[in-house]
Amino acid sequence: MITIRIKPNQKYLRDSYLSFSIVIAAKNEETNLPGLINSLNNLIYPKEKFEIILVDDNSNDNTFTLANELKKDIDNFNAYKISDKKLPGKKGALTFGIGRANNPYIMITDADCRPGPNWLNIYSGYFEKGVDFLFGISPFIQNNTLINKISCFENLRNSILTFTAAKLGIPYSASARNFGFKKTSFEKLNGYANTAETLSGDDDLLLREAVKNRFKIGIIINKDALVLSSAKNNFREYLIQKSRHTKTSIHYLLKHKILLGSWHILNLFFLFSIVLYFVNSFFLWLFVLKILTDITLVLFTQKTFNYKFNIFEIFYLQVFYEIFLIINFYGALFRKDKWS
Repeated sequence: MITIRIKPNQKYLRDSYLSFSIVIAAKNEETNLPGLINSLNNLIYPKEKFEIILVDDNSNDNTFTLANELKKDIDNFNAYKISDKKLPGKKGALTFGIGRANNPYIMITDADCRPGPNWLNIYSGYFEKGVDFLFGISPFIQNNTLINKISCFENLRNSILTFTAAKLGIPYSASARNFGFKKTSFEKLNGYANTAETLSGDDDLLLREAVKNRFKIGIIINKDALVLSSAKNNFREYLIQKSRHTKTSIHYLLKHKILLGSWHILNLFFLFSIVLYFVNSFFLWLFVLKILTDITLVLFTQKTFNYKFNIFEIFYLQVFYEIFLIINFYGALFRKDKWS
């Protein structure tokens, strides 16, 4: 058992430190890059024990130029511009970066993310317990716009389901914003080569392959190890993102599709049961039971996932969440993937 001692300043003191390569695939991220690099440069971890690898995937803006400017003052930062990828989309850029990693443990995050100062400290402790793949909490930054509330609530509900399933020994999803693995385990899976069914899925489908091959998978529910990012700013961007993510679920293992399909169909039935009230008042009670259960669940778990919703918000956002499940499913069927 690894013991991590915490002092009031929240610095994690360790007897040894694993070596990490942090890999970021970036496309048109010049506005987000300074914030990410600043967060990584402020990690409370020995600089000689981690490197930052940024792979610019043919951006149309100044991402690569800016990366080269930023790396002048950071010894453990390398930036590459990819020209020929073995795999399409983000998976190709990540494969390129992981192939140039010098360290045995890989951390994946995105250019718009902000890992906490003790991110690597906590992952180091968990990896020392012998796991192959690890993922942590990846909340959005909350604000008062409607699209942000919808995105954040959807992220919360999905996180509750994802981490509950993982605790029960049936992991099916992870977020590439906060994802780590042993490089040797990644190579044993032949990298992303077996996840090429869709442009998305560099996280979920890699986890699928890890499950199929019986690798040890762990979760980190620790707010000091969360990775913050910004939600989409408008409904169009949100729908494009969610249709891409939902399309990935079509390629889950059969047992996971049955589990998730059954869960969501049951929830939708309870939600829309109110329209059958004129047939029998019993259906009204099904609706009430669902709403009260949802409110209670969110109130008791939201702090863990770095969110804060009031009862009224939980009520109407839960309705939006269920409706957007249907909208995003149809979007996944008919919208064409695009790595952006």
